[in-house]
Amino acid sequence: MRRLLLASTALSLIAPSLSFAAEDGATMLAPLMVESESGETLQQDGYVAIQGQQATKADAPIARIPQAVSTVTQAQMEDQKPRTLSEAISYSAGVDTGTFGFDTRYDAFKLRGFPAHYTGMFRDGLRQYNGPSAWFRNDPYTVEGIAILKGPASSLYGVSGPGGLVNLVTKRPKDQPFHEIELLGGTDDRRQAAFDLSGPVDDEGQVLYRLTGLARASDTTLDGYPDDKTLIAPAATIRFDEDTQLTLLGEYADATVGGTAVFYNPSYGVASHRYAGDPDYNDFNQIQWRAGYEFSHRVDDVLTLEQKLRYTDVSSDLEYRSYQVGGLAFPYWGHYREAMDAVTVDTLAKMVFDTGSVTHELVTGFDYTRASYDAWSAGSTVSSAAAAAARLGYGGGQETDQYGLYLHDQMVFGGWTVFASGRYDRVDTRVVAADRSSSDQDDQAFSGRLGVSYAFENGLTPYANVSSSFSPNIGLVYDDPYTGTGRAAEPTRALQKEIGVKYQIPGTNSLLSAALFDIDQEDGVVFDATTGVNRQRQLDMNSRGIELEAVVSLDDGWSLVAAYTHQRVKIEKGIVGAEGKELSATPNDIASLWVHYDIADGALDGLGLGAGLRYFGKSWGDDVNSFENDDRAFLDAAISYNLANLGQPGAEIQLNARNLFDSDDQSCSAGYCYRDEGRVVTTSLRYRF
Repeated sequence: MRRLLLASTALSLIAPSLSFAAEDGATMLAPLMVESESGETLQQDGYVAIQGQQATKADAPIARIPQAVSTVTQAQMEDQKPRTLSEAISYSAGVDTGTFGFDTRYDAFKLRGFPAHYTGMFRDGLRQYNGPSAWFRNDPYTVEGIAILKGPASSLYGVSGPGGLVNLVTKRPKDQPFHEIELLGGTDDRRQAAFDLSGPVDDEGQVLYRLTGLARASDTTLDGYPDDKTLIAPAATIRFDEDTQLTLLGEYADATVGGTAVFYNPSYGVASHRYAGDPDYNDFNQIQWRAGYEFSHRVDDVLTLEQKLRYTDVSSDLEYRSYQVGGLAFPYWGHYREAMDAVTVDTLAKMVFDTGSVTHELVTGFDYTRASYDAWSAGSTVSSAAAAAARLGYGGGQETDQYGLYLHDQMVFGGWTVFASGRYDRVDTRVVAADRSSSDQDDQAFSGRLGVSYAFENGLTPYANVSSSFSPNIGLVYDDPYTGTGRAAEPTRALQKEIGVKYQIPGTNSLLSAALFDIDQEDGVVFDATTGVNRQRQLDMNSRGIELEAVVSLDDGWSLVAAYTHQRVKIEKGIVGAEGKELSATPNDIASLWVHYDIADGALDGLGLGAGLRYFGKSWGDDVNSFENDDRAFLDAAISYNLANLGQPGAEIQLNARNLFDSDDQSCSAGYCYRDEGRVVTTSLRYRF
């Protein structure tokens, strides 16, 4: 089953505040900008991220990090109103979200040509472990920022892919009272109500809270494919004193989407407009929850101790219909259940000190993850009723223990910034087959990173880095997908060489960047749907290319995000007949542009206008490069109005359209073809008080 994205986004919030002006003796109301992000791990100013902990587990200016980093801020997401994580990151350089067409079941995407949905998903600096089907879904409304670290990052984060990682920053408690209610409606009878409440519990501000929740009922463009969810996400911060702090983060969600998200392929390389799912047998229900904490204690001016822990539990129940191999309309109804749980803990020490003219920020720590899943399945070629009545048989499972020890030194002297990181990982894996037999696999590796940048006074910062990655894989791989015989996946290893430059235009809130990269990967995981059932395979690949990105927010109301990626991903080993060919569904060229303007005076004061263009160039439809996918382009738009000018301070109405021209072109991956989602329009009313 094809993995795609459910979402990740957050909102930048504007609350009214009292200010007093003497005009005819009257007290007047004036708006005060209040942003909903906490600023603890990702500091933002409009569309531009200023500083974060995404590359070092310690604060660092984004412009001086000697590695490519893209960010998606609250302000950008508020203007674009993305429904899913794929939509939220679709305007970032090096990101490909257009592989599998419409699918809200999973979070799936590529970074620098490599699938990153298994090993590149992180939340609050901890890896988000997923099973083959039981994936933790990240709802847009539960995060306050997104950071995308390009290239290998295993030297600090351990398990992560060669293309990079996406780190979601969870909404956390705020010092000041903040309250929001939002109602949203849209095409396909989409109805959603959400709330976001935060502030201090006591007068001293020692205890802070945040409570986020939503309820959604929605159809989609696919018959019998819902998109329903109920979610509640509580958080609390306890400040024991000025040096010691504990933050608790939790979430519970019950969601139901469709079980089948593909169209019938009447022949090889062709997707019809005939939906492959059965509207009467099409529920994919998932119950998930997470609970964890972040603890920090500042010992003295030199030493700070931190620990993060998170437990996640996901249970999925999937009903689906597919068609058998060979282009024949031969239906198969399947029933699949899976249970996935994981606990991750990261304990570290941060030390800040000087050696002569060099300032060091040293981070050293140890992390541990225990993850496991079990699966059960049944099916029928007779009817959906027969599949529903069939006894679920055990389909296999896996247990993984990961241990990691790491050290990072961030050195600053004058305009120079040097990153030096090293990490040792050991991963013990037990794979359980359907007959309950088991096999053990032990993997270990050292990962490193060396990066250097120099910040000139004119805002120009060139940089270079060499980094490696190590990523054990959960699930089975199939060297021949037609046999149905799988084996434990080998860990994925990669080495990147990157040079680039970042530029902050003097006197502006901006960041321009360019990067050249070359990545060699061994045993990378890709999906193969040629049998009608999605199965993992492993390939050796090389990715090289260039990324250009500009992010700007100006005082006059203009904001802009522009990105261009040119890349070539070549298969070097793994599929007979594909050696030397390019990886399917990987465009050589991806470009995007989003422009937004907020009018702050005159008759149109309070009006916001936005427009964006996303372009995916031509790509190959299969891994032997026998046919091509056409290029595709999509136009997005937005319009909003602050109702404070109509006597309703704190209220704003907004209209967003995605894929305005209603294009539903096909795109093929490994020979199986998908269709893009057509036009989607949403209207939201938001009130902050």
